Amino acid sequence: MTFGIASVVAITALCYFVGEVVKRTPLDDKWIPIFAGGFGIVLGIVAYLIKIPDMPAQDIITAAAIGLVSGLAATGAHQVYKQLSNK
Repeated sequence: MTFGIASVVAITALCYFVGEVVKRTPLDDKWIPIFAGGFGIVLGIVAYLIKIPDMPAQDIITAAAIGLVSGLAATGAHQVYKQLSNK
């Protein structure tokens, strides 16, 4: 039995990178979660379609949901780090 943690962590890390790229553009920071979540959805679906062995999704909807949550988790992880480093 595999829980697919490696693929989920990879999606989260890539979405974090996308958030950092968006942060360095003229776009307002409010768009970072949208881009990270959207990119996560795409990565989740791609991981499902190319049959990543440890992807914990049995269908495309679950894969999209895993990607979305992973993308939004990247934004949340950044905020936790940011809040803790300001204290």
